[in-house]
Order: sequence, then C-alpha cells, then structure tokens
Amino acid sequence: MKKSYITSPIYYVNDVPHIGHAYTTIICDMLKKYRQIHGQEVFLLTGTDEHGQKIENSAKAHNQTPQAYADSISAHFRTLWEEFGIDFDYFIRTTDSAHCQSAQVAFKKMFQKGDIYKGVYEGWYCISCESHFTKHQVVEQKCPDCGKPTTTIKEESYFFALSKYQNALLQWYEQCPDVIVPKHKRNEVIRFVESGLVDLSITRTGFSWGVPLPEGIENAENAPKHILYVWLDALISYISVIGYESAMRMDLWENATHIVGKDILRFHAVYWPAFLMSLGLPLPRKIYAHGWWTRDGVKMSKSIGNVVNPKEVAQSYGIEAFRYFLLREVPFGQDGDFSQRALIERINSDLSNDIGNLLNRLIGMAQKYFNLTLFCTQIEHFYPQEVAKIAPILERFESAMSDMQPHIALEELWGLLRLGNNVISTYEPWKMMKQGESEPTLALLMLVSNILLKTALCLYPIMPRTAKSIATALGCSIDTQSFTRYVSQNTLLQSATLTPIAPLFPRIESPLMPEPSNLSESTSQSTAPKTQSHAQSTLTSAPSLVSIEEFAKLDLRVGVVLECERVPKSEKLLKFLIDLGESTPRQILSGIAKYYDPSELVGKQVCVVANLRPVKLMGLLSSGMILSAHDDEGLSLLSVPKKAGSKIS
Repeated sequence: MKKSYITSPIYYVNDVPHIGHAYTTIICDMLKKYRQIHGQEVFLLTGTDEHGQKIENSAKAHNQTPQAYADSISAHFRTLWEEFGIDFDYFIRTTDSAHCQSAQVAFKKMFQKGDIYKGVYEGWYCISCESHFTKHQVVEQKCPDCGKPTTTIKEESYFFALSKYQNALLQWYEQCPDVIVPKHKRNEVIRFVESGLVDLSITRTGFSWGVPLPEGIENAENAPKHILYVWLDALISYISVIGYESAMRMDLWENATHIVGKDILRFHAVYWPAFLMSLGLPLPRKIYAHGWWTRDGVKMSKSIGNVVNPKEVAQSYGIEAFRYFLLREVPFGQDGDFSQRALIERINSDLSNDIGNLLNRLIGMAQKYFNLTLFCTQIEHFYPQEVAKIAPILERFESAMSDMQPHIALEELWGLLRLGNNVISTYEPWKMMKQGESEPTLALLMLVSNILLKTALCLYPIMPRTAKSIATALGCSIDTQSFTRYVSQNTLLQSATLTPIAPLFPRIESPLMPEPSNLSESTSQSTAPKTQSHAQSTLTSAPSLVSIEEFAKLDLRVGVVLECERVPKSEKLLKFLIDLGESTPRQILSGIAKYYDPSELVGKQVCVVANLRPVKLMGLLSSGMILSAHDDEGLSLLSVPKKAGSKIS
C-alpha cells in the first residue's frame, strides 16, 4: 500500500485561529481524504509552534508564564480542528520534550558536519515574523514581509551555512519542476535563491523562551545562553514527530507533502530543504502554497474588526458549507475574499438547489412511483447520451484534484449534478408515468441515483458529512471499494433502496452573522460622495426604496412551464405547473389569460417569486408569482434561458 505524509504549518500561538488557519488545515484534510479514498495510507500532522520572543512578550502582556500562555492558545487550535472533524493523526507542540530533543539532535548533527558556526549577527529583526533581514531588505525600518517596525540587534549567534546550499537548491528546483505549486510561486523562490543566499542566524541570546542548545556545544562558563531560532525549531517538528532522533519512519518521509500559506513559503522551500540536505534526509515531494483571504475586499485587521472567526462561520452556516465555500470560491494559490453574501449565494444556489433539491426530487419520485425501491439494468439502453457524459466528467474531476485545483474539480462535479437536474427537466418523469412508461422512468431514476452516488464519492474529501448523508440515502457507503467501482471504473449502480432524509441545505434567507460595524462604516465613508445634488438627496430619502437586506428576502428563480391551462369560469387566470428544481412541480396562477394562449407557454422559462405566501384564487392554491412587464403595447413574461431552479439575483 502506498504511504504518504501531509503536514499543515505548525501554527504560531500568538493568537487564536483565523480563517487562514482554517483554510490551510481544511486543504490538508481534503488531501488526506482524497488519498485515503484512493487506497493510500496517509499520516496527517498539525500542531502549534510555541517558542520565541513574541510568545514571551505576549505572555508577559497577559500576566502569564510563556508555558501557560502557549497551553491556552494551543488548546484553541486543537479543539477547533476536532470540532471541524479534521482527521489529524498527530498534534505536535514544539514545547513537547520529545520534539525539543529532536531539535537538539538535528542541531548537533549539522554542527558536527560543519554547517553551523559561531559568529555575530548585526542587522534588523522582526519580532512579529521572527525573521532577520539585511539592510538591503529593510526600507524605513519596516519589515518587508508584514510591514511592522523592525528592531536593530547585535548579538552573538550561531549561523547555518545556507549559502553553501545555493547551487544544490537551484539544481533541485530544476530537477523537480513540480515540487513547488503553484508555478508562479516556484518562480519567486528561484529568483530569491538566484539573487544570492546569505548564511542564516539560527540562535538567539536576547530572551530565554526556546529550545536550549544541546550539551557540548558551548564550552565557556560565561558563554551567552543560546536558544534555537524559532524557525529551525518549528521546521524540525515535521521529522521529530515520526521519530527523527530514534527510528525515523522513512516509509512516510519519502513521500512528504507540505501545505503552507504564501507568506511562509521561503522558509519551507529554501531554508527547510537546505536543513534536510545538511541532515542527509530526503526532500519533500510537494510544497503547496496558497494565498491570503480578505473580507469584503478589505484586508483583515483587528483594528478594523473584520477578522473572520472560522468557528463563528461554522456555527452559523455549518462546517460543510464553510468547507465547500473555501475550496470552491478561489483558485488554489490565489488570494480569496470572504463575504456572507457570497457564502449565502453558494449555499442557496450550489448546495440547496443543485445538490439538495436533486436528492429530494429523486427520493420524492422514488417514493411516489416505486415505494423507494429501484432496480434497472437498462440505464444505458434508455439514456445512452447521458450515460456517455459521465466518464469524461469524472476524468476531469480526478485530473483537477491531482493538480491541486479543487475549485476546478468542484466545477466539473457540479456539471454532473446539472446533468442529473437536466434529465429530470428534459424527460419529465411525472408525464412518463402518466403515459404508463414505468421502465424508462425507473431507468431515469437509477441514472440520477448513479449521478448522486458518483458525486458523493467524489465530494467526500471536500464535504465528508454531506457525502456520507447522500450515500446513506442511497443505501450505499463511502469507502475505497465503492470509489474504485463507481468512480475509477465508472460502473453503474443497478439497484437502490432509498431512505428519506432531512433536506441537506435549507435555504438561507438573510445573513446569520453580524457584519463588522467598523468595516461597514469605513467603507461607506470612503465610497460615499462628498456632495449630493437635490435630486440625489430626494431619491435617497424616497420612502419607496428598499434596502439590500429587504431585497435579499425575495427568492427569485427560473421556472420551466410544464403544463398550462385556463381556469374555468375565469377570463383572466391561467393555471401553471412549473418546475422550480424542487422535488415536485409548483402550481401557480397568473392573470395573463388575455395575453397568452396556454399552449404557447409550455416549455417556456419564466421568472418566479418562489417564496411568496400561498393564496387561494378561484378555489385553487397559487404558490408563487410569475413576473411580467406591462406597458401600453401589452404584456410580456420575463424569461431567462437558464435551467429550472436557477437563482436570479
């Protein structure tokens, strides 16, 4: 069995987890589950980096010892990943005694090899990033990475001979062009190394919170007490957890993948490989670097008050929807933007409408027509063109996942769901049953069952709980055997006993979290014009205006007219049966009989207010409103060429 090793960054405990931490860790969990469902043995590491001057200072500010402060923040990370269902195999803390011993062993080995020597460091230091910089890198005494003020320091230090490995690193990048993803980040790393590497200060003496040097390194009684530089300490955790100082598990380390944010790529793609070369260990197989997140187009900041709390989002909208949004919304490697509006649109359109309603429609028709028991061996006979479209979609999904492009993989997967929704709209099984065509209807429902099962198996790494719920409803399971059979081999499921379940994703009518007040105020102040004309002022204060929140309450959707007929004893009303992408068609009455003949409206795509309170007209229930435009020349129904149930916004 193929084995692999995945690591998240060892998160710094200067503050509680934010959306960036959640994004990275969810990607790690996605990759683990994707490899597992392909039959691999996978070990996932996460944890917390707890040493350094910044932690010592933060602890003092909170009137705590560094250890107590690190304990409290580390617990936030571990608890959150457990609540999120992150399937980590080990949660390492750099204050663990076994890790500290490993870091000391690694330092001593590099020292004995001649790659570490004593010198004096003089230059700029960023406490926030725990990074040293040369005078050429610092402008106006600001950190080139985070922009915060740097301090000048001069102290005795041990240096790692990084410059010694410059050519070896460049050779590695050339021989392994796919090791750093995305490609543009690889190019940045190469340019950085080509510009010339300087030896790296790897110890500090100005504070005490860190791993002390191993015995035998310092001989003089009055020598300064050195501690390991935080990045050397933290990076060693990737190998200390699998027993570096004793019996290292080479079967795991030979296939190691690191997931990092772009801000720490240099440490993982330059310093870390050089350390490994010095230690004589294999280099990582993959280093994936992702982008940053903003909120509503604004950089997150505590002072603004717009930092996204991942726990609050998950509690409000569910962890499954949050995972889907993060992995679908932004191409891997690029920066992303979080907004409640975008999240709600994804939930209502992609999750509630496309996947939730498709499952509901299947279960509803299976229950109505076949008592929830489906069996058919002639799916390809009745629907050869639709079946032929499945394999290419699955192949493109697999290709995108292998290339670490989950947003493309999800786009492909939603193409499969559109296929399922379209076959229902196109073939209209309720009409087929009225005409006695039970076998074609049975084949259609089995086709949709296959589409949902294959979707669930592919969706498992991204939305594991949703995938399992769909599989349970179909009487199937999520495992490697099922994935191999129904996705890799694209075998068709021929029978299913369905079980009704609660709707997967109820529609969200309004935001469930408060928006940051400081952000909305600063945004309105920066974008509002300084002066207004009288007409503008009058328009703004007009009582007929509605807020965006009020407008968002309207559920406007595309509907496909299935049936249309005149209402007896009424000159104005037409009775419609409309497909809105729900489990059953919607009956709506509209007073347009003098403008349209019913026969010309069948098959027409119309715009519907879907959440209007039902009313009775001429003794008939009307559940919705069909939108139209009216002027002196007559009336026309509004039409949008989209599939049934598409959200209008």
